Amino acid sequence: MNDQQLIPADSAIINTSVFAAFVLITLFIVYRVSSRGSSSDYFVAGSSFSGAQNGIALSGDYLSAASFLGIAGAIAVYGYDGFLYSIGFLVAWLINLLLVAERMRNTGRFTMGDVLSFRMRQRPVRAAAAASTLAITIIYMIAQMAGAGGLVALLLDVHSAFGQALVIAVVGLVMMVYVLVGGMKGTTWVQIIKAAMLLLCVALITIFLLGKFGYSMTDLLLRAAENNPNGREIFAPGVQYGKSELTQLDFVSLSLALVLGVGGLPHVLMRFYTVPDAREARRSVAWAIWVVAAFYICTLIIGYGAAALVGTEAIQSAPGAENSAAPLLAYRIGGTVLLGIVAAVAFATILAVVAGLTLTASASFAHDIYANVIRRGDVDSDDVVKVARMTALVIGGASILGGIVVNGQNIAFLVGLAFAFAASANLSTLLYSLFWRRFNTRGTLWGIYGGLSSCLLLVIFSPVVSGAPDSILPGVDFAFFPLKNPGIVSIPISFICGIIGTFLGGRDEVDEERRAEMEVRSLTGIGSRVG
Repeated sequence: MNDQQLIPADSAIINTSVFAAFVLITLFIVYRVSSRGSSSDYFVAGSSFSGAQNGIALSGDYLSAASFLGIAGAIAVYGYDGFLYSIGFLVAWLINLLLVAERMRNTGRFTMGDVLSFRMRQRPVRAAAAASTLAITIIYMIAQMAGAGGLVALLLDVHSAFGQALVIAVVGLVMMVYVLVGGMKGTTWVQIIKAAMLLLCVALITIFLLGKFGYSMTDLLLRAAENNPNGREIFAPGVQYGKSELTQLDFVSLSLALVLGVGGLPHVLMRFYTVPDAREARRSVAWAIWVVAAFYICTLIIGYGAAALVGTEAIQSAPGAENSAAPLLAYRIGGTVLLGIVAAVAFATILAVVAGLTLTASASFAHDIYANVIRRGDVDSDDVVKVARMTALVIGGASILGGIVVNGQNIAFLVGLAFAFAASANLSTLLYSLFWRRFNTRGTLWGIYGGLSSCLLLVIFSPVVSGAPDSILPGVDFAFFPLKNPGIVSIPISFICGIIGTFLGGRDEVDEERRAEMEVRSLTGIGSRVG
C-alpha cells in the first residue's frame, strides 16, 4: 500500500491552511506579548511566569516532534521497545525535580554557565558551558528540522528533495521570527499554546481510536499484534533491542542517555529562570511531569492503534516511515479534518521546540561568551540582546542546513543522541558544582570537554555516521565503535574526568568564600535575583 492510497493529495491544501492559520495566530500573539526591555525581559521574560504556566511551557518545550511522531511510530513497529523511549523521557524528570530545579533557580540568572561559573574562574568555565550548550542545542535542533522534512512529504504531498529542503527552510525562518520578535515571553506563550494543542490532539485521537474498538484495549492490542510481523512479541521487550548482546547493550546505553540527559538539557534548565523563585521552579517541574505523563499514556495507545488500523508495513513504506504513524492513524479514524489538526500540531511542535532551542543557544553565546568572556562584564544590556538576535540568525541557518543533511533519519533516535551529549557534557559538572564542595575550575573544564569530546568521537566512529545501510554516510565505513548511542561510555567518562581534574587542580583553585555563598544561596535563595 502506498501513501497515495493512505492519504489523498487534496488533503495537503487543508493541512497547509491549518498550519498557516496557526503560524499567523501565534505570530500575532508573539508580537503582542513581546517586551522590548532589558536582557532579563528578552532571555527569561523578567521571571514573570507562574509555576503552572512555566510547567505547561516546559512540557511544550520538551515534548518534541520525536515524542509526537517518532515514539508513536516506534511503538507501532517495535511495540514495547518503542515505548522505552517514553519511559526514559518521563523518568528523567525526577532528576530535575529532586536535584536540579530549585538550586538552579537560586544560583543562576540566565544560563547554565551562571551556575557552573559561580565559584570558578569565570572566563574559561563560561566558554566551556557555552560550547557545550551550542553543541547540544544544534544537535537537538537538527533532529527537529529533520522531522519537518519527512512530515511535509506525507502531509503536504511534497516528495522531491528540493521541496522538502524548502519547507525545512520555511520552518526555520518562522522559528527565527518567533525568537527575534518575541524573546522568551513570546516563545513561552507559543509553547503553552502548542502544549495545549498537543494534549487536545492526542486526547482526540485516543478517544476516537478506542471508540473504533468499543473502548476495549484488549481488542485494540490483539488487532495490533495481527497487523505486525512480530505478532504478540511486540508486547514484550526484545523486538528491537533483544536480537543480540550488542543490541541489548545499545538499549542500556540509550536508557542511560534518556534518563540522565534531561538534567543537562540547556533549554530545559533555562526555563527555571522564567519563574520568580525556587518554589515556583519546583512547581514547574511537577506540572511538567503530569502533562508529560498524560501525553505518553496517549502515545502508547496511539502507537498500538496505528499498528492495528494502519498496519506496520504500510507505516514503514510511507514517506517518513515510522514518523508517519500518527498522521496516518489520524486520517484513518478522523479523515482530512483530524489529519489537518495533526499536521498543524506536528508543525507547531517543531516550531515551538526549535524556537526554545534557538533562544537558549543565542542567550548562551551573548551572555556567556560576548558579555562575560569577550567584554568581561563591561557591556550594555541592549548590546547583549542585539548579539543574541544575530546569533539566533546564525544558529537558525545552521539548523536548517543540518536538518536538510539528516532528513529521513528517525527523529526519536536523533533526539536520543542529543540526550547523550547533554548527559555527557553537562550533568556531571552541574551536579558536582551544586553538591561537591571541593569541585574546582579544572574539574569543570575536564568534565565538560571530556564528556563532550568523547561523545562526539564515539558518534563519528559509530554506525550512526558510517558502515550501515541507514547511516548518514551509507557508502563508506570507518566505524569502529559498535553502539549507536555512546551514553554508556561517554557519561561515565565525564564523571571520571571531573573527579580527576578536580584532584589535579588542587584546593588552591577553590574559592572558599564563593563556595560558601553558593551553598547558602542554592539552598535558601538568599541573594538570588528575580529577572
